[in-house]
Amino acid sequence: MPTTAPVGTPPPAPTSNRRLIAAGLIGNVLEWYDFSIYGYFAPVIGHHFFPSTNPATSLIAAFGVFSAGFLTRPFGALFFGWIGDRYGRERALVASVLAMALPTTLTGLMPGYETIGVTASIMMVVLRLVQGLSAGGEYTTSIVFLAERSDGKRRGLMASFGLFGSIAGGMLGSAAGALLGWAMAPAALDRWGWRLPFLFGVVLAGVGAFIRKELSALPEPERPTMKLREMIRNNWRAMLQVGGFEIFEGVGFYTVFIYLATYVPRFGGLPESDAFAISTLSLASALVVIPASAALSDRIGRKPILLTAVGCAIVFGWPLFELLSSGHFLVTLGAQIGLAAIIALYEGATPATAAESFPRAIRCTGVALAFNITMTIFGGTTPAVATFLIEHFDSRMAPAVYVIVAAAISGVVVLTMRETVGRDIED
Repeated sequence: MPTTAPVGTPPPAPTSNRRLIAAGLIGNVLEWYDFSIYGYFAPVIGHHFFPSTNPATSLIAAFGVFSAGFLTRPFGALFFGWIGDRYGRERALVASVLAMALPTTLTGLMPGYETIGVTASIMMVVLRLVQGLSAGGEYTTSIVFLAERSDGKRRGLMASFGLFGSIAGGMLGSAAGALLGWAMAPAALDRWGWRLPFLFGVVLAGVGAFIRKELSALPEPERPTMKLREMIRNNWRAMLQVGGFEIFEGVGFYTVFIYLATYVPRFGGLPESDAFAISTLSLASALVVIPASAALSDRIGRKPILLTAVGCAIVFGWPLFELLSSGHFLVTLGAQIGLAAIIALYEGATPATAAESFPRAIRCTGVALAFNITMTIFGGTTPAVATFLIEHFDSRMAPAVYVIVAAAISGVVVLTMRETVGRDIED
């Protein structure tokens, strides 16, 4: 006899897993492609939009604007989380990918300080704020979408594809930077070549909107009955825990996959094209580790994976950072891949852990708010903080200490959390 699905359980969707994965990751590809190329071209952007007689001042300003984009992420989390919880995950995903296309494309078209003066600086800040607003609901809604549509035994693996898209987007941005560095003369790259990767973002946005628009409709989610104040009061512990264990992910990700492209040429003496290549290969290694880590977390639990990665960061973070300034391509590559593997090991278990921490009715809003507040404070500020710490303490190893401290804090938070593997996500 055919079996009957439990009451209240949405019926299986006809959409294939591959289509679901594509829909879940494509927006993250665009989001982190934009973030990565901004981070990789920060010195050029600082020169064109925030000129100064001191190159370090221009760089800090460029990274500061990068950080400013994170100020609007909590507001985007509330807005897109509300859409996802009230009107369905798919509508939020379509809206967010379209909203992200605008600032990416306009960044590639906007005239610089030499042409329109301080207006260029102001416009760059506005574009990063808009990008942060749209990104505030993209990643978290996608991992909730994937976790809810997955087989319970493979929830960690399925949810990790949202993160996989983020890394793939970062790698795509890094590869674009490397190719342009090799193909163009430095003067041409500085003058106009850096704009090309931003203009390509409109293509990714078009593909993303098409894939998500074609998805079959999800069953209507349970409508939330709690106001924001009630949601925080009833789920404050989960929000603190999710925000706390995301600290290491934020600091680690933005250090290894964004900031090191600037750090390696400055302290290792390698050309920027080599730094882009190293970043690209490091991101490629993370694409292997993340799904493996997620699949392993489905078997042995989320907490063992998270705590193992934290331990590795505390033990190996300092010596790996020492090697980044060796000045040798292969040594630097090995060190950055080692750091990338530690971050990827940790990140593989985080998407499902975050999604499993909240009830369905408020899952999009809860995950988005906790994640984005942490990323605003500890993630997007990392390149600027790292640059400041180096200048303030006159030590190239200051970022290593920052990463290690972040790992220790998140490790303590993980110890306070319950294991979520095997639990019904609707429970």
